[in-house]
Amino acid sequence: MIYTCTKDLLDDLDRHGHLARISQEVDPDLEMAEIQRRVYAAGGPAIFFEKVKGTPFPAASNIFGTLDRAKFIFRNTLSRIKHLIELNADPFQILKSPARYLRLPVALWHMLPKKVSSGPVFENTTTIDQLPGIKCWPEDGGPFILLPQVYTEDQRRPGIMRSNLGMYRIQLSGNAYQTNREIGLHYQIRRDIGGHHAAAIERNQPLRVSIFVGGPPSHAFSAVMPLPEGMPEVTFAGGLAGRRFRYMKKNGFTLSADADFCISGTVIPGETKPEGPFGDHLGYYSLAHPFPVIHVDKVYHRANAVWPFTVVGRPPQEDTVFGQLIHEITGPMVPKSVPGVEAIHAVDAAGVHPLLLAIGRERYIPYDRIKPRELLKISNALLGFGACALAKYLFITAYEDNPGLNINEVNSYFRHVLERVDWKTDLHFQTETTIDTLDYSGTGFNEGSKVIIAAAGPPKRPLMSSIPEKLSLPKGFANPHIAMPGVLVIQAPVFSDIDSAEADIKTLIQQLNILDKKNEFPLVVLADDAEFTTRTMNNFLWTTFTRSNPSHDIYGINSFTRFKHWGCEPPLIIDARLKPHHSPPLVEDPKITSRVNELGKKGGPLHGII
Repeated sequence: MIYTCTKDLLDDLDRHGHLARISQEVDPDLEMAEIQRRVYAAGGPAIFFEKVKGTPFPAASNIFGTLDRAKFIFRNTLSRIKHLIELNADPFQILKSPARYLRLPVALWHMLPKKVSSGPVFENTTTIDQLPGIKCWPEDGGPFILLPQVYTEDQRRPGIMRSNLGMYRIQLSGNAYQTNREIGLHYQIRRDIGGHHAAAIERNQPLRVSIFVGGPPSHAFSAVMPLPEGMPEVTFAGGLAGRRFRYMKKNGFTLSADADFCISGTVIPGETKPEGPFGDHLGYYSLAHPFPVIHVDKVYHRANAVWPFTVVGRPPQEDTVFGQLIHEITGPMVPKSVPGVEAIHAVDAAGVHPLLLAIGRERYIPYDRIKPRELLKISNALLGFGACALAKYLFITAYEDNPGLNINEVNSYFRHVLERVDWKTDLHFQTETTIDTLDYSGTGFNEGSKVIIAAAGPPKRPLMSSIPEKLSLPKGFANPHIAMPGVLVIQAPVFSDIDSAEADIKTLIQQLNILDKKNEFPLVVLADDAEFTTRTMNNFLWTTFTRSNPSHDIYGINSFTRFKHWGCEPPLIIDARLKPHHSPPLVEDPKITSRVNELGKKGGPLHGII
């Protein structure tokens, strides 16, 4: 099926039983977002909101709510894209299986953008305040566009073949934005739009920005696709759509002819306004900070336009499916992009960037593999590779130690590492560096630290799976729980300041040093709620890696610094308590939850779904 717009997509999903309709009016202020979260969590269908309060436009969510549905949407084109990436990774594959690649010329043709003189999106115009103003979390600074495709070009080398199409946050109103005239543009560190913005500032010229919403579903997916530098997302969008990306020029802007909505505007050099707060994909609010302002030029929309949206929050959410599909598509390219890498896994449950797992090959000294060697080279390469550069904790281990190790089985991966790690030698810190814009565990905005944990060689210890009978904890520490073999989670006093925290942890270290002479607990995590942290693997990953800054929150028994290297004896201690400088976690409004519960009762539109 080749889709030209969101309506095409919804009609197809409806025919195949993948769509539920809500005919009663729903409120874009928190209610629609709560419905989306609940339906996604239940593995439910795409949702078509026929009547949205305060706007003439219907909306749709959960379109990519399951991996199976995402593959269904791209069923006619996904295999061709995978074959292209396979050949890019190993061109000789075409000699081995030529029949497999017979349709690739068609995909390559579809990857060429097509300039047109008109398009459906220009049939009508509207204003920002008429768009569905969807607010997701109680403390959000206003409504946001939640599946935007933000298009920019580099003024030094303009043209669609050197463009960027990214999914950057767009705040429609609130704060100090002038209604219908200004909207907020938020992009994180290490995003391609930053280069385009820098070029405009250097020339003291406005940056032209076009925002597309809807259109063929491949366009939204392409906006989050981590493509090689120099490859424009619009080419991938056409290949995955099975239909060339159609665009036209209007008033100096490049606009998608097939989008459901297009917003055009300019960013003035040096101008910022507070944007946010916004409930983000780490599961916390990103707070209000100065970000660029887009001065709105026009808002276009096609007839029968539908406003697609998603909701982000503590993972998993619908964007988890994007990540799964990206991993599946790009897997063959990883070893080619970073030689020696066998597999990588940015862990969604930990907020993606806070935790990166990797498996590499030790080829430097194959006859004497007792500690990491090439793994350290690979680690540094990964921390300079695309979005992997935002990793805060990077765990890496050797393929040769266990060729059957599945990097997606996080529990097994951690067990493998913890059996082998030597905390005296295997920790490698980067301090005073940049981290993810959305991560508030560091020392400032975009500022924090990283740690590489590289473990290789034969097992060094068994891992304990039960709480030691002789465990005695200092005052204020209580309620020990096992997260997984070798990992003990202890409930610690509420964090007030670094001095008192270090004093408390020093006392705990003395107690643990007496207890664990066999090193069967190589990792101890301090948490505000040990029972919650260990209730599920997702809870453990989220709490541990989103609430700690390696340079400040890692401790250990008999720790030392020698020749600039920090190490310790087991156990390593990670302080994963909430700190005063952290942003608050996301919590639903109970009144909205109650309202959505009614929709799920017998006779309601979500009965049998949530």
